Amino acid sequence: MHRAAALILALLAGGCVYLPRTTTVYDEGCKVEARHMRLEMAQIGSFGGCQGRECAQLLVTAGAVAAASAVVSGSIVVTGNVVYWFEKQGRCIARAVGA
Repeated sequence: MHRAAALILALLAGGCVYLPRTTTVYDEGCKVEARHMRLEMAQIGSFGGCQGRECAQLLVTAGAVAAASAVVSGSIVVTGNVVYWFEKQGRCIARAVGA
C-alpha cells in the first residue's frame, strides 16, 4: 500500500517544472511600480502506460528535471528579486529627491 501511494505521488509530481514569473506591484510608500519575481509550478505533461523498469526510468528522469528546474529557476528568482529591489530603491530615492 505504501509503495502505491509513493508511485501515485511520483506520477503526479513527475510532469512538473518550476518557472520564474515576474509581476508588477504598486509600492504605496514610494509611490512607484516595482517588479517582483516568484516561482510557479507548471505541468508540462503526464505519462501513462509505462510498466516496470521503463516506468521507473521515466519517474527518475522526471524527478531529476523537476529538481533541476527548481534549482535553476529558484536562483533566477533570487537574483531577479535582488536586482528589482535595488531598482526600486533607486526609483524611491529619485522620487524623494525630485519631490
